[in-house]
Amino acid sequence: MEKSNTQCGFRHMREHFRALLLATALFPAPLWAVLPTPVAPSTAPAAGDWIGLIQGYIKDGGLVLGLAIAVLGFLWIAYLGFAKFNEARQGKAEWAEVGVLGIVGAIVLIFASYLLTEAAGVI
Repeated sequence: MEKSNTQCGFRHMREHFRALLLATALFPAPLWAVLPTPVAPSTAPAAGDWIGLIQGYIKDGGLVLGLAIAVLGFLWIAYLGFAKFNEARQGKAEWAEVGVLGIVGAIVLIFASYLLTEAAGVI
C-alpha cells in the first residue's frame, strides 16, 4: 500500500522539527547571544532607519563591485602584457608593441581608477 503525499509531507516536517530540536539542545539560546553584531554600512544610518541601512549596504556593495571590476581590468591588462612579452621573446611581435601595450595599459588603468573614485563619491 502506497503512502499519500500528505503522509510523506508530514514525515518530512517531523524530521525537520526533530533536527530543529536537536540544534536547539546542542546550541542553546544564550550561546547564540554572543554572536558578533553585523557591521553597519559606511554611511552609518540612524537607529531604526531600515531604508538608510539598505541604501548603505547597496552603496557598499556597489563600491565592492567597482573594486572587483578594477581588479579584473588589472588582471586582463597584466595577462595581455605577459602574452605580448612572450610573443616578443619568440620573435612573433616587436618589442615596441610590448612598450606601447604597457603605456596604454597603464593609462587605461589610471583612467578606470579615476572613474571608479568619482563614481564612489557620486554613489
